[in-house]
Order: sequence, then structure tokens, then C-alpha cells
Amino acid sequence: MADDALTWAVLAAAAFGAGVLNAMAGGGTFLTFPALVWAGVPPIAANATSALAVCPGYFGSVAGFRRELAALPRALLGREMAISAVGGVVGALLLLVTPPQVFAGVVPWLLLLVTVLFAAGPRLARWSAGEGGSRLAAWRAPGLLLATAYGGYFNGGVGILLLALYLLVGETRLTTANALKNLNSSVLSVLSVAAFALGGAIVWGPALLMAVFATVGGVAGARLARRLPTAWVRAIVIATGLVMSVLFFVRA
Repeated sequence: MADDALTWAVLAAAAFGAGVLNAMAGGGTFLTFPALVWAGVPPIAANATSALAVCPGYFGSVAGFRRELAALPRALLGREMAISAVGGVVGALLLLVTPPQVFAGVVPWLLLLVTVLFAAGPRLARWSAGEGGSRLAAWRAPGLLLATAYGGYFNGGVGILLLALYLLVGETRLTTANALKNLNSSVLSVLSVAAFALGGAIVWGPALLMAVFATVGGVAGARLARRLPTAWVRAIVIATGLVMSVLFFVRA
């Protein structure tokens, strides 16, 4: 990794921007992961480092939805946290044994997948509000396992994926879906980051710097989210995801 003022400034700016995006709508990894790769960090290490950088923001999100979580059955929360824990660890271990060249080839497709899911979010929500949610209710647990395994493998857009899952399986209240998304994201993130740390995949200097700036960005993003129209926020995330997908397809 390059060690100069410009590199550290870019990493700090990307982390701050990621914190803002995550607070408003999600997709912050669209900034942190490419910034780390640009700085010279290998893709697998960049993914692990990025996961640690955005991890602190999840705890604030969970605290913000404590009322919604308290209203849910403890058995449901315990079961879904256990599933998320397993998924996060499985995904992280899979990443650690993936050959670097394979992961580099998969990244553009993962970025594009999450961007498309985010863009389709409103349509998925409308569809699930009808008969779609009841038909897919049985897929809640296996879908959560797959989504959290994806999150452990590649943290980019896991919040978007989890929110889409909950809407698809019939969770009709957006605030409750958001609360569950944040809770399970925090569980899988902590365990996957622990696996990355034990596996020696994290570059600690950039990770700690970016975690600080991502947290500050999260505070700023929460305030900005109240002022910007939702359509603008969604457009920013979708545009960022498409640009990053194209750049990684060109790079691959």
C-alpha cells in the first residue's frame, strides 16, 4: 500500500462518505472497498479491511431501532441472530480460502448485483405487500442464512440485501425490517471481522483510520438524511454502485 498524505486523505474521505451513505440508505462499501484497492491493498485484504471500517456504524443503527426490536419476540431475535452468526462466519471463512484472482473476478458482479437490488427496492416492497410476501415466508430462515453468508464473504451492500429479503418474505413494516436488518448486520459483521483478524487479512492502519471517519460520517449522514429528498439519496447510491461496477469490470 502507498504510504503518502494523498492516499491517507483519500481513504479518510472514502470512509467519511461511506458513513454518510450508510446512514442515509446503505452502499457505503461502494466507496471504502474501491478506495482501498486504489491505495494498493489486495482485493481480499481490502474487503476485510473495509468490513472493519464500517463495522462501528452498525451499533449506532441498532441503538436507534431499540424500540422496534423490543417489540419483537425474543425467540425470533435469538434465532435470527444465531443464523446471522453462522452465515457471517461461513462467508468470512469462504473468503479466506478463495484464491485472490477468483475474488477479483467476482467483485464486479457482486457490486452490480447489489446495485440492481437497491434500484429494485421500491418495486420489491410493493410486490411483497401483496401476495408475494406470504408465498415466500417459508424462505425467511434459509434466505437469511444465504444473505448473511454473502455479507461475511463480501460486505458490500449486505444491508440492502437484508432489507430486500425482509420485505420479500412479508415483513410489512419498513421500520421493523430496518431494525432487523441492522441487528443482523451487526452480528455478522462482528463475527466476520473477528475471522478476518484471526486470518491476518486486515490491514490495521487504514482500518482504524477509516473506522473513525466512517463513524463521523454516520453522524453527519443521519442529519443530512432529514434534509435530502429520498429520491436524491437513492440516485446517489445507484450512480455510485454503477460507476464502481463499471470500473471493476474494466479493471478485471
